[in-house]
Amino acid sequence: MSEVSVKSLFVSLLLIGLVASTVVISSRAQQSDVLTGNWAAASPSNDGYVRKAYFNLKQDGEQITGTIRATQFFYKINKSTGGPDGFTLEASMMDGKSERKVTYEGKLVGNELQIGRRNRPDQPITFQTAVRAPEGEGAMPARIEPPPLRKVQYNGLAKTPPMGWNSWNKFAGRIDDATVRGIADAMSKNGMKEAGYVYINIDDTWEAGRDAQGNILTNTKFPDMKALADYVHKKGLKLGIYSSPGPNTCAGYEGSYGHEEQDARTYAAWGIDYLKYDWCGARILYTDEEMPAVYQKMGEALLKTKRPIVYSLCQYGRQDVWKWGPDVGGNLWRTTGDIRDTWDSMTNIGFRQNELAQFAKPGHWNDPDMLEIGNGGMTDAEYRTHMSLWAMLAAPLLAGNDLRNTTPATIEILTNKEVIAVDQDKLGKQGRQAWKSGDQEIWTRPLSGGATAVAIFNRGKEEAKMSVKWADLQLANKKVVRDLWLHQEITTAGLEYSVTVAVHGVVLLRVK
Repeated sequence: MSEVSVKSLFVSLLLIGLVASTVVISSRAQQSDVLTGNWAAASPSNDGYVRKAYFNLKQDGEQITGTIRATQFFYKINKSTGGPDGFTLEASMMDGKSERKVTYEGKLVGNELQIGRRNRPDQPITFQTAVRAPEGEGAMPARIEPPPLRKVQYNGLAKTPPMGWNSWNKFAGRIDDATVRGIADAMSKNGMKEAGYVYINIDDTWEAGRDAQGNILTNTKFPDMKALADYVHKKGLKLGIYSSPGPNTCAGYEGSYGHEEQDARTYAAWGIDYLKYDWCGARILYTDEEMPAVYQKMGEALLKTKRPIVYSLCQYGRQDVWKWGPDVGGNLWRTTGDIRDTWDSMTNIGFRQNELAQFAKPGHWNDPDMLEIGNGGMTDAEYRTHMSLWAMLAAPLLAGNDLRNTTPATIEILTNKEVIAVDQDKLGKQGRQAWKSGDQEIWTRPLSGGATAVAIFNRGKEEAKMSVKWADLQLANKKVVRDLWLHQEITTAGLEYSVTVAVHGVVLLRVK
């Protein structure tokens, strides 16, 4: 090969290399911000409502920052690894207090983002497809400043703890019109209505979006809420509904944020009798210290409708709600996190209510959450303890099982009129712990007419012989003692009463 040819070949190779390098550099430049933008991942439900998660990302080379909004949660991305071919995002809640953190994994496939979150370490990631959305779509709405605090007038309702049924424990997002009608039919026939259960409460996932005028809409599971309320009312029962002071509910459906008065008017027009108002989605806009003012808005809105609607505050006992719940119009307020259908969950919640007794009174009740009786996670003895403890606590009695398919034993527990009479006692005094030794406890509750309820609890794993010393309970002058589960008078000669209590069981007495 001639010297000229060698030089020519060298120059050609050099040019090819330069071109290739330019292409690589150009490609890298294009990749350095290809993830930047607003991405939306849609999750259609069988009720016609489409929930969306928004990933507002900014890519700067190998660093990805931004925010994630999913259901009622709003996260800030604080760490990332990788790029378009595969990346990981670590994010934390933006409410400044929650320690909730999430990790997403994703990659760019064509013009779409495949992204997902691992719910548990032993589970695979379920990926969703996210597409580019207009800038600003899915952004958090502007914060509305809460109003100045002022006392909301008492609505005159719930003079005894509300009784009824709620959909969440058994059905969660599967609740629909047909199920509610079936529950109403069952309650009107199985003795629950006669025993005092009145409210049928629809929990989360009934909502759709809003119409052009901002009116809240129902999804396809509830085609006509007014007609459903009419059906329930004809059974001699009442209908309850659910919402949140935030933009979204716990399950990511439409909340009442910025539409409090409008939604209250809609509920009244439908014929709603009870509202459960769940904090969930509000925590991304408001602090716990602002809770009273935020709940006050809906309390005032419900009063303005002139319809009697029981107001149930659901914010898990945060910010000592029992101290301000009545002042914002609340008839009852949750004192704990969510109950589960287990002995440990039920007892951990129920036996921790002792210090709150002073805050319960007619029209205003501590709410340790709904009943799990009949859902299958506990024995009948444990369910009797559940029912007895809630009665001693003057707690709302909201059944949470499928009343269309239940056992006679469950109905017997739920409809024990003597136990219900303790819960519904018009004096409105909550019971307290009077004695405790290891796994054994005795609680007392003053009742109207000078009577006293005495609950003997055995939280242990073996049956136990327990004794009630009447003088210690200031009941030395007892005249009549009745066992409310055996439905019989008992002989109590002497200074004390001894009885064998089953494993995780209870003996509930009425003394007068």
